[in-house]
Amino acid sequence: MHLSYWEHTTWLKDIDYAIVGSGIVGLSCALELREKHPRAKIVVFEKGMLPSGASTKNAGFACFGSISEILDDLKTHSEAEVLQLVKDRVSGLELLRKTVGDAAMEYREYGGYELFRTEDAELYETCLSRINEVNDLLREVFASDVFSAKENPFGFLNIQKQLVYNTFEGQINTGAMMKGLLSKTSEADILVLNSAEITSYSETSSGVAIQVNNLVDTNVRNLLIATNGFGRELVSEEVAPARAQVLITKPLHKLPFEGTFHLEKGFYYCRNVGSRVLFGGGRNLDFKTEETTETGLTPLVQNTLEELLRTTILPDTAFEIESRWSGIMGVGPQKKPIVRQVSDRVFCGIRLGGMGVAIGSSIGRQLADLV
Repeated sequence: MHLSYWEHTTWLKDIDYAIVGSGIVGLSCALELREKHPRAKIVVFEKGMLPSGASTKNAGFACFGSISEILDDLKTHSEAEVLQLVKDRVSGLELLRKTVGDAAMEYREYGGYELFRTEDAELYETCLSRINEVNDLLREVFASDVFSAKENPFGFLNIQKQLVYNTFEGQINTGAMMKGLLSKTSEADILVLNSAEITSYSETSSGVAIQVNNLVDTNVRNLLIATNGFGRELVSEEVAPARAQVLITKPLHKLPFEGTFHLEKGFYYCRNVGSRVLFGGGRNLDFKTEETTETGLTPLVQNTLEELLRTTILPDTAFEIESRWSGIMGVGPQKKPIVRQVSDRVFCGIRLGGMGVAIGSSIGRQLADLV
């Protein structure tokens, strides 16, 4: 591949900060670096036509964890660690809302609900009995109760009698959010190169030598990796890809609910998108197959999503599926993201644990602060 003089000097020469990944973390990092270094040359490299991970493919939940997820986290983290995770998610959402603006990303705070299937009686009773305990833990963050038990007003079937309501949960338009971030980066004179994959790199005495698309070589002063579930392709870190499959219905004549809904410790999730219903999840049906960096769909997950829609979420409403897709998250044995200096001039911010909308902006800021 032979670049012209203009192409090389405009986009690939004298780069102060090369960022890998144009998702929430990468663009937030770029914006933070621009605040710190007004005259620096910042270039974001994205291997796809659009962000390749989950930033434009997620369900658009502005959430910080359902009660069952928080109780599950308490099994493997201390109370202080869980509280810090929630703080980071809340501060990340606040930063995202401040950066993009609620109107621009269509932020709606309808509240969130956790549903419990009839066969999950033990989990249901545990969550109900520990609402006060979790509210006390989170009072430092919210200064009021977060969770409460509510009757089922939505016509859901095959679930326990009560839902657990989260008054602070919201939803966004994921595409509008990313469009807003891209607009901000453009205004800040930050270059974004699509279909430009950094395939390898090596540190030199003066910076980092990178190769783009296995064809173009150039040098940058600092390299920041913000590829979440794809992180281990470039750095040796404890992060694994996790594919999330999603479907969305055609517009419904009568929408039975507004809000965000969690099921089975967050492995399933549902929300309204205007008069449509989005439903996703199911990687717990086959963890091994879904631990992949390949986007795609499987009959097992898609058929289960449709069945749950038909029998639980929309039992009295006729619906048709409009489209289906998948995105790649980054997970690991701990929920805490990895934000660290890999070597003298290489840094990473990855493993967002399915909470990218909530913590992506915060991780981008932390990544920029490392340099």
